[in-house]
Amino acid sequence: MEVQVLSPEVIQDTKSAPTPSNLTSSSLDSSILAFSDEWFAPASNLTNPNPPIRRPGFFVPTGAWYDGWETRRHNPEPYDWVIIKLGVASGKVKGIEVDTAFFDGNHAEAVEVQGCFDVGEAADAKVVKKDYTGWRQVLGHRGCGASQRHAWKADDESEVTHVRLCMFPDGGIARFRLYGQVVPVFPTSTEQEVELSSALMGGIVLSASEEHFGSSKSNLLLPGRGVDMGGGWETRRSRDQGHVDWVIVRLGARGKVQRIVVDTAFYRGNYPQAMKVDAFDSEEETPDAEDPRWKEVLGMQRLRPDKEHEYAGTSLSNVEEAAYTHLKMTIVPDGGVKRFRVFGTRP
Repeated sequence: MEVQVLSPEVIQDTKSAPTPSNLTSSSLDSSILAFSDEWFAPASNLTNPNPPIRRPGFFVPTGAWYDGWETRRHNPEPYDWVIIKLGVASGKVKGIEVDTAFFDGNHAEAVEVQGCFDVGEAADAKVVKKDYTGWRQVLGHRGCGASQRHAWKADDESEVTHVRLCMFPDGGIARFRLYGQVVPVFPTSTEQEVELSSALMGGIVLSASEEHFGSSKSNLLLPGRGVDMGGGWETRRSRDQGHVDWVIVRLGARGKVQRIVVDTAFYRGNYPQAMKVDAFDSEEETPDAEDPRWKEVLGMQRLRPDKEHEYAGTSLSNVEEAAYTHLKMTIVPDGGVKRFRVFGTRP
């Protein structure tokens, strides 16, 4: 597997583009299965989707507070480690990021990343065993500096369900991000309804008119309803007559639309007045927002604050005999939406 070093600037530049999903993010229901040590700061911080923060002068019983994973000094083993189970069924790794933000003098000197593909009821219990032999290299030994983002581009076609981050010899890491392509597992029956748009099933937000308040458009496809207003997509206030904002989603699989859910959870004084949904079918091309071939599947609907709006049956149009690959939600005139969900069956 070829691995290419990336600069932090390249990582930052890709944030507004349709990029692979962060497979280890807790937003995608990843979980920490086991670790060698977390004396100073818990391993669960590694998968926090939010940027790390600093609280100088704040102490806890074990010492200075850090927003990351930090192990004790003088590790008798060659490295500390943490095992993470992906929230998605499996994924193909395209990039790795290790962020040592605010760890200076106590940062990890080097890292390695290993992956495995193991499924079944006993998989989690197997991979945490010391004698487990299923690990393979995803990222070889790489040095790390203090308080900075490190990134490596990879091109790995092998699927992984679990990853092991090894930290040499000990120390602290703020965030661990594993970017990749989601490989979903669909029901064997094509008649069973699935959430075609879900990030867990490979759905991706390709583009949006804007995301002014730093709330990522990709949040729209996450599982759950979030915990506050910060986990959705919100645009700036518009001042022009006839203004609209929009977002384009590529479904995890081509499908027949049966239900659409638009959730304005936590948006109370800043929800859109209304919205509509159009659909497009093409495995080869990505439509832009103005493409005349979009077909309306849900006409303009009034929205309410802090509410899940569900549309099905006669509320939908052009869905009876058609299957689609992309959907576009248009909001009027602006505002915030927590989740956009599209349910249906595969043709």
